[in-house]
Amino acid sequence: MLSPREPDSSSFTVLHAVQPGDGGVARVVTDLVRAQLAAGLRVAVACPPHTPLATAVLAEGARLHAWRAGRDPGPKLVRETRDLARLIRTVRPALVHAHSAKAGLCARLALRGRIPTVYQPHAWSFEAVEGTIAALAVRWERRAARWTQRIICVSEAERRTGEEAGVRATWSVIHNGVDVARFAAAPTAGEDAAGDGPLVVCVGRLCRQKGQDVLLAAWPAVLAEIPTARLVLVGDGPDGERLRAGAPASVRFAGAVDDTAPWYRAADLVVLPSRWEGMALAPLEAMASGRPVVVSDVDGARESLPPGHEPLCLVPSEDPASLAAAVGRLLGRPELRRDLGRQAHEHVLSRFDVRRTGAAVAGVYRELAGVRCTEHREPISP
Repeated sequence: MLSPREPDSSSFTVLHAVQPGDGGVARVVTDLVRAQLAAGLRVAVACPPHTPLATAVLAEGARLHAWRAGRDPGPKLVRETRDLARLIRTVRPALVHAHSAKAGLCARLALRGRIPTVYQPHAWSFEAVEGTIAALAVRWERRAARWTQRIICVSEAERRTGEEAGVRATWSVIHNGVDVARFAAAPTAGEDAAGDGPLVVCVGRLCRQKGQDVLLAAWPAVLAEIPTARLVLVGDGPDGERLRAGAPASVRFAGAVDDTAPWYRAADLVVLPSRWEGMALAPLEAMASGRPVVVSDVDGARESLPPGHEPLCLVPSEDPASLAAAVGRLLGRPELRRDLGRQAHEHVLSRFDVRRTGAAVAGVYRELAGVRCTEHREPISP
């Protein structure tokens, strides 16, 4: 067994089990894979094939294992768990790192503590649902914690949410990070060559979590104050058709893009009105690009903002009136936007560099490398 102090990178294999294969989770996993390969670890990724994550990890040089798992629990759960158990037996990893609710469910059912298991929720599953389903999700998270050697939360707020729900675990809080070299740009206001008015950009999957419907509900009030304002929604998702149907002419849908950096640089203001998060990547990427942000007060938001930005940049979740007021106030004050953008740029460069994130996760792996799990149940048989 590897020493907990200094694992042998040439023989230490980590398997990342991931669902979903796109969005912020995919970007986080890609960054981790890159760092771990550079450190000499053997890295395998089990994720849905033909996804942005699958393409990215292959390009990085990791071993890819197709795991055909959907986002939600359902009739295919048993098959998905058995498929993942077979992949784990094939890879024979020293540690499994499961990302998000579905992978956390299947990986922990398959392993049941047999080898060191790290779970990273990337926002708790029970925040996405209500009623009986939410209660069942909470019960599962409490039960599954006994099969989890470490839960990594991306913010202190996310950890507190888990503790308040009764999840008893060994925690590590490791903030999300961004590739500052990729996003860093001259921290100036957005450049609008056409001069058509200030540009607001929202980057995220078009789904209930990200709250684009709240932004669209706020937009008429923004236009009443700043008639030349324009809004671009970057991303795609299940709510796309519904959102497009109710959007005015000043709103553009850019769809999914391979590189979001040009949109941040074009923006005068970046907005993310999420209903729940762990710590969203889009505001960090925008601030690394020197852009001010307006975000809803969900887990991770306060921790991601520079000191003193909360009164201007933080609004209650699902509150279109407060969102419109904050957006209109900043769009009407270009000098203030530039000051906030410069401060945000410096803040992310000093605190949210992805290299820090990778080093902290490597530290967790080192701690767990010598763990001898007390339960020795075999994964579920096919």
